[in-house]
Amino acid sequence: MSGHSKWAQIKRQKGVADTRRGQLFTKLGREISVAARQGGGDPEANFRLRLAIQKARDNNMPMENIERAVKRGAGGAEAAALIEATYEGYGPGGIAVLVHALTDNRNRTVADVRNLFTRGGGNMAEAGSVSWLFDAKGVIAVEGEGADTEELALYAIDAGAEDVKMEDSTLEIYTRPEELEVVRRALDWKKAKVVSAEVSMVPKTLLTVSDEKTATQALRFLDKLEELDDVQRVYTNADFPAEMLEKLQGAA
Repeated sequence: MSGHSKWAQIKRQKGVADTRRGQLFTKLGREISVAARQGGGDPEANFRLRLAIQKARDNNMPMENIERAVKRGAGGAEAAALIEATYEGYGPGGIAVLVHALTDNRNRTVADVRNLFTRGGGNMAEAGSVSWLFDAKGVIAVEGEGADTEELALYAIDAGAEDVKMEDSTLEIYTRPEELEVVRRALDWKKAKVVSAEVSMVPKTLLTVSDEKTATQALRFLDKLEELDDVQRVYTNADFPAEMLEKLQGAA
């Protein structure tokens, strides 16, 4: 398993500090509402809703906001108007990109996404042309500093994890999607500091972008995609050398 790219790790580390909190909460609320619409408003009986609520809590979303989002999804017309859509394409340097969106206007969203692909030096592709490069996996990130990461890794594997990977000071744990919650709960019981836990699209192989100009263009393109209000998540197989990322971040 190739694991997440350095870009994915940076996005996780930057978190809310790099995003307008109101926009982040809106996106989290949409995910909760759609999950409640599809599987009901009881988190104990709705796996997707449990994950969405946990992600909202991990990002310090107020409980009252979470409860409102659940109610909207379970009985409101607002969530019924939201459509899930996935867009695929290639960005600068030939990187593969998956874009997951929740929108009340598919025409607007596809136009916005296509515009960014075109302006960003890439192009959208037909359904299935990119998605086969990714696998759906549960991904749990655990803060490794001050913890016995080797012990946590073995514990996670005993709990059902498929693979583990140490990246800088973060322990990344990979599971089957259906095992994500079990492993997360086991780590909580072990009092591990879980930074994030979600079902993600993990690239089967990574494409290293070593040219600085292309890397700058690709990073800007990925950030612009994530800034779209209708876009929930962006996945890519792009990987950037750590020293290049440090240089680009320093110049930002």
